[in-house]
Amino acid sequence: MLIFGEPYEASNGMVIITVSRTGWGHRAERPVGIYTVGAEGVTWTPAVDASWHALIGVCTGFAAAVIGTIAVLRRPPWPEMTERVMTALAQARIAESRHR
Repeated sequence: MLIFGEPYEASNGMVIITVSRTGWGHRAERPVGIYTVGAEGVTWTPAVDASWHALIGVCTGFAAAVIGTIAVLRRPPWPEMTERVMTALAQARIAESRHR
């Protein structure tokens, strides 16, 4: 349910009306935004909960860090291609070409 606050007249002649939403159960009201009424017309300005946006950003970063860590720590399914292995493969190919 939306709750409209008492109209407040600012010093520049604009009238500001706050809008909030009741919480479920015993939760407090949450701001939704404000209506600004002036000579130019009525404008709606939504209230932005920056803490919610920050929480989503932190959770996304944490998930990316966990996935990256798992990808680095897990051994890949293909064979290990170190310098020693590559040298051994090259020597095996040279030896095989000599036997033909």
